[in-house]
Amino acid sequence: MTKSVFTGPVYVVRDNIDTDQIISAQYLNLVPTIAEEYEKLGSHAMDGLPHSLYPQRYVAEGELDSKFPILVAGKNFGCGSSREHAPIALGSADCELVLAESFARIFFRNCVATGELYPCEVTERLCDILKTGQMVSVDLDQATVTVLDTGRIYHFKPLGDVRPVVDAGGIFNFARNSGMIAAQK
Repeated sequence: MTKSVFTGPVYVVRDNIDTDQIISAQYLNLVPTIAEEYEKLGSHAMDGLPHSLYPQRYVAEGELDSKFPILVAGKNFGCGSSREHAPIALGSADCELVLAESFARIFFRNCVATGELYPCEVTERLCDILKTGQMVSVDLDQATVTVLDTGRIYHFKPLGDVRPVVDAGGIFNFARNSGMIAAQK
């Protein structure tokens, strides 16, 4: 059974977080299909954020994974270049989903194609409401975000046809599982 409820602390960023901030260009030579390099990608997730605006780092110094499984963003998350390393780096860092006001189209597609994380488009500006470290519970079936310390419930647009693709682990796994392409031997 695929997981439908995600609970944990959030990491909050603002508008126009681009793929250079999600994963710096200097790490694009890492090959995600090599396990060690996949792990290394995660250790650099969100490393391009300016320290002056984000003094608490998404992945702590010397760590491979983030303690924040849920990322909250404003508008146009994932803008910039079309690198699929961006959602892969977040997934490698143990990010499970991003709650954003809006996504750059190519980033959204790369989330789905790689199956690394769920791109959830919120209907309210949660980046102005939530603070980094606040605990939430996200229910994909109900398309809700519950803030655990206040009990407030917010909504996001249902994932629709995107969800089974991410559930399967990306477009190729989905195609194999549904018989669209032959299974690997």
